[in-house]
Amino acid sequence: MKRMLEKIKKWLPSKRKIMQLYFAVLFNANLKGFITGKIFTGKTKILCAPGINCYSCPGAVTACPLGSLQGAFSAKNHSTLYYVGGILLLYSIMFGRMICGWLCPFGLVQELVYKIKSPKLKKSPVTRLLSYLKYAILVFFVFIVPILYSIRNVPLPAFCKYICPAGTIEGGLLLLSHNTNTPLLSILGPLFTWKFLLMVSIIVGCIFVFRLFCRFICPLGALYGLFNRISVFGIKVDNSKCTHCGMCHAKCKVDIRTPGDQECISCGECVGVCPTKAISWKGPKIFLAPNEGEEPLSDKNTKKRLITRSVTAFVMLAVLIGAIVYFWVTNKTPLPSEQNNPGTTQTEPTQPGETEPSDPLPSFGTGVGNLCYGAELPIVDSTGDTGKSIDPTKTGKLTIINFWGTWCGPCVKELPYFERIAEEYGDQVAVIAIHSASVSDTAPDYIRENYPDSKLIFSWETENVDGISGPYYIQLGGLGSYPYTVVLDENGVILKVFFSSVHYEDLKTVVDENLK
Repeated sequence: MKRMLEKIKKWLPSKRKIMQLYFAVLFNANLKGFITGKIFTGKTKILCAPGINCYSCPGAVTACPLGSLQGAFSAKNHSTLYYVGGILLLYSIMFGRMICGWLCPFGLVQELVYKIKSPKLKKSPVTRLLSYLKYAILVFFVFIVPILYSIRNVPLPAFCKYICPAGTIEGGLLLLSHNTNTPLLSILGPLFTWKFLLMVSIIVGCIFVFRLFCRFICPLGALYGLFNRISVFGIKVDNSKCTHCGMCHAKCKVDIRTPGDQECISCGECVGVCPTKAISWKGPKIFLAPNEGEEPLSDKNTKKRLITRSVTAFVMLAVLIGAIVYFWVTNKTPLPSEQNNPGTTQTEPTQPGETEPSDPLPSFGTGVGNLCYGAELPIVDSTGDTGKSIDPTKTGKLTIINFWGTWCGPCVKELPYFERIAEEYGDQVAVIAIHSASVSDTAPDYIRENYPDSKLIFSWETENVDGISGPYYIQLGGLGSYPYTVVLDENGVILKVFFSSVHYEDLKTVVDENLK
């Protein structure tokens, strides 16, 4: 019986694993997103998760701190940078790299992969040297490149775009695996191939090397590690008790020199093996059990600790259940001028002399055959906002909506095709070019230089959702790729959707087929 209990205990998850799983579910509480294949864009997305968790994951209900920081460099005002920087500073001072060991969802993925039986690469002077690579990645990909591009008014989250394996899994593969996102497969190119191969290499490497990504690549862990020594929570060493026996170093799977240094993820395994009990947890004692050999807590304090832990566990469970229920039952984020609730069938208003409504229109949605969502969009020209507005669904004619940006090469290349359609079809077709929310202030200069007398109707998105996209783009089914084009009939029903670059012949074919 004793042996059986030991086997059962061996398979039970540790407290740390339970916490990792808890926060992985909490940060991805939009379980409905995994079913619908849609990204959640609600108000909680302004919050940054402490660990690596991609904004574009269908389940994600918060933003990734690294992506937010890189995007903040290109924000129109400094408040975004102060906000994101302040949150990261708070996380760093409070927890340091304890976040890596206890709260990061991608850290849990790596540890689970490492459990696959295989020869394991032990730490060595080589792995110790490689651990400095993540600091170089932090400086170059998170700070230098995004800042240089922000000076040119071009947002570039370099680490997310070129390296992050968590983004490839969560924001790439999970979205592409859903049948509603199959049009995205047509726009995959060399960059996705590179990121996919890099992701596979990292995941396979994690089978043989403990937390390969965290130890050698992750810039967020590098940032947190700089605050390990001064963080409120984490691991500390009482040097007066330490005999430098090296047992903690031998037990640790990462490249520490001493427990609690910049490489320590505060997993706590060293606490139990220290023969002199020199290693202990930092933090309020009410949460922590005394080390062996230390004076035990009084009955009163023991009771306080039990009550505190019970209340904390209850609150955490309630928060998790509440989050899952909330994101499951909540409709998609309210966006500009949403005219009706999705899923309802609309009817045209009765005209004078009519006794019955005309045929019902289809339900609102983002697919071909759905009624498109409307919005009062500002009309801009070479001087900026003209004070006029337009609703793409109420033009009374065939309407082409194109989402573009001056920073987007393919967008700029295809814009002449839309201008040609606008000129050739005159008053029969309305062509609305909506500049993305990022650096939209570059649009007037571009219009003045390239399209001063164009028949294109220019507009812009004035509110950021994820650093690049605006709310109307998200509402119309945009999935983060530009350019993006939606064609509507005179009633605002979606006729065609282009998830990538479009040629003049494609546009002309759609227009000719649907003009009456």
